[in-house]
Amino acid sequence: MNTTYQLCGPYYARATPGGAYYATTTPHRDPGRDLMMHILRDGARVPLDGATLAAWYPDEAPETLLERLYRLQKLEFVEALEGPPTPVEARLEALLPPWLAQLSANGRALLADDNGLCYANAGFAHETAEELSALCGDLITLTRRHSRLLHNNLQLASQAWALTSPGGDAELGFHPLLIGEQPFMLVIGGAPRLTSPRLVDLIEALCRRYA
Repeated sequence: MNTTYQLCGPYYARATPGGAYYATTTPHRDPGRDLMMHILRDGARVPLDGATLAAWYPDEAPETLLERLYRLQKLEFVEALEGPPTPVEARLEALLPPWLAQLSANGRALLADDNGLCYANAGFAHETAEELSALCGDLITLTRRHSRLLHNNLQLASQAWALTSPGGDAELGFHPLLIGEQPFMLVIGGAPRLTSPRLVDLIEALCRRYA
């Protein structure tokens, strides 16, 4: 039986924390992740209607796109908003540290790029942040070198790394974020809070700048 999908609305589409994490934590692309990247970059700023989908995918059938969107919604990777979020006027460099702090139970987190440069820091001492950022550059290279093992052979959905306590709790976690072609590493000290809406704010802002 063929199922016909229709857009309700007009609504604005926004990624959930789970959807943002799903879209950016692996270099292995698929149609669902590709649509999530469009939503992260533009979805909360333009109404999600047939014209928007056609602009994103001019060569794909509307029925295919609506089915893909439906599946993402069923997975709770995307949600519908009645209006666009209130735009934030502050510069990204000022916004990142408080957003990062909310992703950790003890307020310690940083973002580094693949060159080992600290992009933003919350809670770590300056010298520690610089050294952790250098480690991030090495881990991004290591993850890239062994991606076939991690993704194909072991079939791991995530490529995050962690230093754990004897009980298995993460004391320091390293979460890769691929924004377009630009790799980042999100470092979280203590228990992560990756279900926070601030993760969506952070990844949306990076996607608008780099994707």
